[in-house]
Amino acid sequence: MGMEVAVGYVFAWLMSRVAGRAEARVEEALDAGVHRLGELITGKLGTDPALERAVEEAEAGLGEPSERTRRRLTDSLEDAVERDPAFATALERLLRQLQARAGGGVSASGDGQAIAGDVHITAESGSAAALRMGDVTLGPAPGNPPGPDPSRG
Repeated sequence: MGMEVAVGYVFAWLMSRVAGRAEARVEEALDAGVHRLGELITGKLGTDPALERAVEEAEAGLGEPSERTRRRLTDSLEDAVERDPAFATALERLLRQLQARAGGGVSASGDGQAIAGDVHITAESGSAAALRMGDVTLGPAPGNPPGPDPSRG
């Protein structure tokens, strides 16, 4: 599981620790798991500069870490995972539990869509169907006139 997911969770946990930031609280069902994850990561990284910067950004009220802080914290976590197999196992276990509680562990960013479960899309009688589609024109392609109408004789 990617360290970016862990960074997102730990930042949410840091935000939830900032007094008066009710809007940053994660769902109650995830609180205990996020707390354990936050404690695990901060316990391992200690005074790592990337973690300290993430704390500063959370205290400043940023909704998410800056791109640079996210990269640096991801690198620090990846280094810790490479050096400490017990930490890697504990982190992986907690991330799997959190992802399972969060609805299957799917995510999307930017203009993407994430779906947990089956999706069935059908089109009938000359129609078009899609989860997402841009402009659609049904009928003859532009520049191709329709054929003669057989009902007009």
